[in-house]
Amino acid sequence: MAEASRWHRGGTPKPNLHYSKEVEIRTTLQELALYFIFLINLCILTFGMVNPHMYYLNKVMSSLFLDTSVPGDERTNFKSIRSITDFWKFMEGPLLEGLYWDAWYTKNTLYDLKNSSRIYYENILLGVPRVRQLKVRNNTCKVYSSLQSLMNECYDRYTSKNEDLADFGLKAETEWKYATPESTFPWHWGFVGVYRNGGFIFTLSKSKSETKNKFVHLQLNSWITRGTRVIFIDFSLYNANVNLFCIIRLVAEFPATGGIITSWQFYSVKLLRYVSYYDYIIASCEITFCIFLIVFTTQEAQKVREFKSAYFKSVWNWLELLLLVLCFVTVAFNIYCNIQIFLLLGDLLKNTEKYSDFYFLAYWHTYYNNILAVTIFFAWIKIFKFISFNKTMSQLSSTLSRCIKDIVGFAIMFFIIFFAYAQLGFLVFGSQVDDFSTFQNAIFAQFRIVLGDFNFAGIQQANRILGPIYFITFIFFVFFVLLNMFLAIINDTYSEVKADYSIGRRPDFELGKMIKKSYNNALEKLRLKKPEEDEDKKSTKSGDLVERARREGFDENEIQSAKQMKKWKERLEKKYYSAEIQDDYQPVTQQEFRDGTTTKYKMILSECLTK
Repeated sequence: MAEASRWHRGGTPKPNLHYSKEVEIRTTLQELALYFIFLINLCILTFGMVNPHMYYLNKVMSSLFLDTSVPGDERTNFKSIRSITDFWKFMEGPLLEGLYWDAWYTKNTLYDLKNSSRIYYENILLGVPRVRQLKVRNNTCKVYSSLQSLMNECYDRYTSKNEDLADFGLKAETEWKYATPESTFPWHWGFVGVYRNGGFIFTLSKSKSETKNKFVHLQLNSWITRGTRVIFIDFSLYNANVNLFCIIRLVAEFPATGGIITSWQFYSVKLLRYVSYYDYIIASCEITFCIFLIVFTTQEAQKVREFKSAYFKSVWNWLELLLLVLCFVTVAFNIYCNIQIFLLLGDLLKNTEKYSDFYFLAYWHTYYNNILAVTIFFAWIKIFKFISFNKTMSQLSSTLSRCIKDIVGFAIMFFIIFFAYAQLGFLVFGSQVDDFSTFQNAIFAQFRIVLGDFNFAGIQQANRILGPIYFITFIFFVFFVLLNMFLAIINDTYSEVKADYSIGRRPDFELGKMIKKSYNNALEKLRLKKPEEDEDKKSTKSGDLVERARREGFDENEIQSAKQMKKWKERLEKKYYSAEIQDDYQPVTQQEFRDGTTTKYKMILSECLTK
């Protein structure tokens, strides 16, 4: 039979599993040491994927393209665009000036440009930027019959079924012709719709003057129409100083209600993975990670084969399986990203006269970073599997395990009331308060209210009667009543756990004590420490303690009370430390504990009787 640590046995060992304590200690310590090495390797790997320069590169680019005001109006920038006129002002102003840096601040020629712009003198523009719009057809919605005399055109919100695929305007040029989308590229999830690729596309020129003339030409010929629903501005940069690519997407959505909603994406990614010596250290960590993954998978397969269905009764084993699945997904994402970079990066860098679509690579690389972040999160959560070596952490885990049923029952009651208030807030304030504009926003707004972040003035202005009533009752029931009930459940259970520990009960497995005992034994064998007296010699026989108690003047009732203490301990053991948990056993109450611990000799006698 393969050796297994205590945790893989699902807690307390089964009677038919015979193993020595030494084997258990050795196996558990080996598992703990191996896992810490794996965790350190994973941390090095994850931190190697993130560069502090990523934040600064995103920040400087967002400041340039989002916060720069349009000419003649200091209050208008890309974030505050609300009309088509403002949009064209941004295109001819901040966007044009931000993309084309062809001279040093002293008006001298900027390096050897090779017909390419260097934004902020350090970030080379890869290829040329691209502008793309998606439109919807006319008559994609119905106008009420009584109003058809006032308006006979109707442009619905964007969907793939409503999309306009017909050429328009000056059909001779490419920006007026529809381009078929590529199926392999991801769709964009905006504020008011989900948009696919393709559409009406034009690319900017290498020349600043030519690009400005192009903008003027498109504006005069109404390239943006009533059917326009979204415009994407895409371009990519590379900074050789920090070996980072910055893929930028500026989005202007034109909802059916009118106006413009702007959003943006800045992805700073490291597509050239193995350049410096530190990168090769990360590569070695990746190989080590794969080796660990194979080892852990083999171990778990052996334990599933050995313990069969009993293996799945432990929550920690389910966490182990989840972590393995995440690790395999991480490896799959890494392989896929590396293959795509190998296949596409060279071609994208060769042609500098066309748009280089790095968005696809940045999109999947970001997903790889996200799945890696989830993996390291659960890897750290698994540390709680080994917390029994610490008394305080063991009390914490015992408290959570005991009150889980009460917490589930409380959570049902809490979310019934919480969602009722969320729907009330959405229906009453949704049309006027941004925090309640959608049902999801209403839910998050209520969590913010619980944390003290709320906009009472907006709620009151939206409805002067229901607003204050909603706010006061929500604070009373959720904050003062329900949250205090939750704290009471935790506090009461923790008091029971403290009472349990104070009468001498401990988990049947404490790694800290085992490590300390092994350490002391090693010192004794090396004659660096005197051997301690055997515990059996220190203990006194039960009969002697009874006689001693009688000589001290304790009557038979007090001695019987000490014996009763032994029964309460057995009840605790059967309830919380046995492999077969019976629900009909109740824990020792605090009153019973106080009644049974009146004297020191009762505790001594009870300890002896327990043995």
